[in-house]
Amino acid sequence: MIVAVKLLHIAALSIWCAGLVGLPLLLAKHEAGDEQEDYARLRMLTHHAYIRIVTPAAVIAIVLGTALIFMRGVFVPWMFAKLVLVGALVLLHAWIGHVTVNIGESRGGYTPKRAWPFLAAALAAMLVILVLVLGKPLLDGERLPSWLVAPQDQPLPVDEVPR
Repeated sequence: MIVAVKLLHIAALSIWCAGLVGLPLLLAKHEAGDEQEDYARLRMLTHHAYIRIVTPAAVIAIVLGTALIFMRGVFVPWMFAKLVLVGALVLLHAWIGHVTVNIGESRGGYTPKRAWPFLAAALAAMLVILVLVLGKPLLDGERLPSWLVAPQDQPLPVDEVPR
């Protein structure tokens, strides 16, 4: 069961990561001076790739990854570092959706940003995630700031205290 879930997780993750690399490149191709037919074709390609391929792959990868965490009981520091980087990929995914909508709604009035900063961020996050997952480094609390690993003797922000 775990092998099947892991296989599907890796497949969905591969599609999602490919989309996070390919879509910024496609979005950077949009130009205000394009002919209407070329603009519409590129617009539909980016829109459908984002909506029908990349976003479902992202959702499947996250759901299956979460299931794997609980199935394997992997509650270790490197996993939490990986989840922070997955959050960065989710933010990049949301940015791509924002740009896709802006290009579609403002023909000629929106100039997309260059693709390379976002590609660099995505590829860096993907590389560190890969290193964390394959290397499973021993991350200890000594490298973390003291306020993050020690109790602060602060009251809870709510009146209700669990029993």
